[in-house]
Amino acid sequence: MCRVLNVHRSGFYAWSKQPLSKSAQDNERLLERIKESYVQSGAVYGSPRITHDLRRQGERCGVNRVAKLMKQAKLKANIGYKRRYFKSSTPHIAADNHLQQQFVVSEPDTAWVSDITYIKTYEGWLYLAVVLDLFSRKVIGWSMQPTMTSDIVIKALLMAIWRRPAVSEVIVHSDQGSQYASGDYLDFLSVHNLIPSMSRRGHCLDNAVAESFFHSLKTERVKRKVYVNRSEAKADLFDYIEVFYNRTRLHSHLGHVPPDEYENTYSQAS
Repeated sequence: MCRVLNVHRSGFYAWSKQPLSKSAQDNERLLERIKESYVQSGAVYGSPRITHDLRRQGERCGVNRVAKLMKQAKLKANIGYKRRYFKSSTPHIAADNHLQQQFVVSEPDTAWVSDITYIKTYEGWLYLAVVLDLFSRKVIGWSMQPTMTSDIVIKALLMAIWRRPAVSEVIVHSDQGSQYASGDYLDFLSVHNLIPSMSRRGHCLDNAVAESFFHSLKTERVKRKVYVNRSEAKADLFDYIEVFYNRTRLHSHLGHVPPDEYENTYSQAS
């Protein structure tokens, strides 16, 4: 066989003992690490986040190499969710836009953002309201219910206040939806010394951080899912927010660390 293929016998025997080169063996080893990171992320990490995840574990690798190995293994991040927009009625009261798209803050509890989205179930719609701290992008408050009354945004804020009992004069930014313009919501803000701020109508970028969170939620967890009932959806959304997003998910804005870790590092340095 060696004579017919014009191959040296010594080379054939060396190959038979170790058929893969050191480079190929290292790629196989790295691919296993990539698959572990990909599975642990719930199949939502692309090559940039997986690269950062592996580097945090002490692995030395470049994003191009990771992308190439992922492509060969047909590992793809979930992308492509298109948000559905609803027209809202003119609000009773529109607060000033105190945030002015200043999404980078240097301390916790300087500014929060809030928004509402919808989740489809066979039982009917489930609405989710969240409150995020702009400092760490952490979800510090959330509420889920089958109707979009002002209660849903108040309950989300109530959780945020319970988690951040020492806050004072925090800007709370939202859109001009009827829930955020209701008298009950604005009274709640006033009682707790929170400052209302609202996006201008037709300017979705004014609340881009909340929009970005919902985009991640839908593409990474909810995409192509139809939950049997609201209880099943609530359990899955809780897992995404409290177990994956806040504690584990690498956030590009934070230097590829999870929100909880980012806040803990800040607290230890203060």
